Amino acid sequence: MKSILVKLFGFPATLIHGDTLVLDRWLWLKKRLPPTSAAEKLIDVGCGTGAFTIGAAIQGYEALGLSWDERNQSVASQRALLCRTTSAKFEVLDVRQLDCRQDLISSFDVAICFEVIEHIIDDQKLMIDIARCLKKSGKLFLTTPNYHYKPITAMDKGPFLQIETGWHVRKGYTTQDLISLCLQSGLVVDSVSFCSGFLSQKITFIMRTLSKIHPLIGWGFILPLRILPPLVDSRLTKLMRWPEFSICLEAHKPNDIDD
Repeated sequence: MKSILVKLFGFPATLIHGDTLVLDRWLWLKKRLPPTSAAEKLIDVGCGTGAFTIGAAIQGYEALGLSWDERNQSVASQRALLCRTTSAKFEVLDVRQLDCRQDLISSFDVAICFEVIEHIIDDQKLMIDIARCLKKSGKLFLTTPNYHYKPITAMDKGPFLQIETGWHVRKGYTTQDLISLCLQSGLVVDSVSFCSGFLSQKITFIMRTLSKIHPLIGWGFILPLRILPPLVDSRLTKLMRWPEFSICLEAHKPNDIDD
């Protein structure tokens, strides 16, 4: 059904097949990822089913999405075809082994890594590997859970085991955590911000709860509610002083760093 929606409505449908947090992240990225006609190269580290890789390709980037999951990569490739973009490519690669791909070193103008690093025990190595993939002056856009979030559902409370089972190995990150990771990776922090506020989190709670009955029930119930977070969530979240769910990093690789 989800690929049918992509066939009918194109790229926007890729942003609504999951919870509302997906669209929040895309809107955050889109504001910071200008369209390009220079075929700049972008790498999506841990691309899931490829929504952001495809979105970047539509923006004009030559985009490569990496994931360990063969099924997700197959779905992502199919959706890229349905969206009629030929500049989004997908390869199967465990991002923990990113350093094994020597052909990717110093190859990309932009790297994105959304909601991935909290799954990786050696997060410092992942940041170093991403930095090595960037050209000098290349930009990194990263999102990960905000350490100070309020749990949306019980699974967000932990425990967070030091075993890579596919779930989070840590609750999240503070601003200082991200600054420290960048410092040790040779990256310069440009900005730290947040996304996915109160309303988006509560709509996601409804979806996750109803999806226990059936995924289509949860997805269908919140469908008409999806329009609300982009319109009012920022103001409502500030009014309620509610912590956003994701912390968002913008950083760059300086010109004088050795590859």
